[in-house]
Amino acid sequence: MSELAAKKCVPCEGGVPPLEADKVNELLAQLDGWQIEQEYHLTRAFAFPDFVTALEFTNKVGQLAEEEAHHPDIHLSYGRVRIELWTHKIKGLTESDFILAAKIDRLRG
Repeated sequence: MSELAAKKCVPCEGGVPPLEADKVNELLAQLDGWQIEQEYHLTRAFAFPDFVTALEFTNKVGQLAEEEAHHPDIHLSYGRVRIELWTHKIKGLTESDFILAAKIDRLRG
């Protein structure tokens, strides 16, 4: 299990700077299959055999997001779930984005 997955997300109240590129790269290296898009979106697509399985995963991610009080954008389609993470209040990435990504990976197995 990733060390990131063992941590807890910290709610952002704003007023903190987004992570610098070197820290983003360090944390990204601890994840598998995630990438940075549009400079501050952490994204990953997950493939599933059908819509029902994709929906079940989406619901698990939603429950996890509530538990962590950190909410991704989730795009559901037939056999595919795409997750986008970033800290909306600062329009950038925080460690919590990477923590939630690691926990989502753990859900997928």
